[in-house]
Amino acid sequence: MEIKTVSIIGLGALGILFGNHLSKRMPKADLRIIADRDRINKYESNHVYCNGENCEFNYMTPEEFCEPADLVIFTVKYDNLNDAIQAMKNHVGEQTIILSALNGITSEAIIGETYGMDKILYCVAQGMDAVKVGNKLTYEHMGMLCFGEGEPGIISPKVKRVVEFFKNMEVPYQSVTDMNKRLWGKFMLNVGVNQTVAVYESNYGEIQKNGQARDTMISAMREVMVLSEKNGINLTEDDLNYWLKILSTLSPIGKPSMRQDLEAKRYSEVELFSGTVIKMGEKYGIPTPVNTKLYDRIKFIESQY
Repeated sequence: MEIKTVSIIGLGALGILFGNHLSKRMPKADLRIIADRDRINKYESNHVYCNGENCEFNYMTPEEFCEPADLVIFTVKYDNLNDAIQAMKNHVGEQTIILSALNGITSEAIIGETYGMDKILYCVAQGMDAVKVGNKLTYEHMGMLCFGEGEPGIISPKVKRVVEFFKNMEVPYQSVTDMNKRLWGKFMLNVGVNQTVAVYESNYGEIQKNGQARDTMISAMREVMVLSEKNGINLTEDDLNYWLKILSTLSPIGKPSMRQDLEAKRYSEVELFSGTVIKMGEKYGIPTPVNTKLYDRIKFIESQY
């Protein structure tokens, strides 16, 4: 069954980036951006821009009835996930495939509780250096979407459908047969990069060079490596180096989402990163001093709003 219709919820960096890309290659009516009426009014009044270009999106409210989408993509922040799941009820049918590009390692299971894990493909967005300020997104590297089944070694019909669609739409992608390890690897990267850049009030350039910030980042990532062993994932130094290599390709002046959140005095996803690491450390009796320090600092910054 060919993928023809796509519904995206969440016009943050990823939603704008991939939504804008698809909007140039699909009939407008086949790409739906789902948002409540107040958000849609704001988007239509102020517009949404991607690298200086006005995005021509087809907006729909959650209440509007429509045929279920062939592909649903979640690009909201973690705190908004439960609301987004309910907002997508008219867009998920028997044959719908769901991708979640959220940070962390839990969103697929949460979405699957409502719509069924049989509709889910595990997904990681990596390699983009997008920065969103207000209604304007800029990026140098689009990155790619990596996806696959949760069970290792399988290339399912769902995976093949998405591969074919992304090829036709010229979406950078990678089909992965060990997505649990990829999810944990991206989680490890986020824990190190997002939090360190936020605490050091810097950018990717600061952690691409040797120094205290980079040392902090790598130490935080290694705490995730130890925890991965307890969860049967077994991240290694080779995995660490893989993600550091991806980091080296990003624009030095780019900033991760957590840094952008703290600059804008928004509450961050710290519970998703060091908050998760600390809880797992307590569960397994493993100390996580670097993530504890980052957590405390970020919580202090947020307490000053």
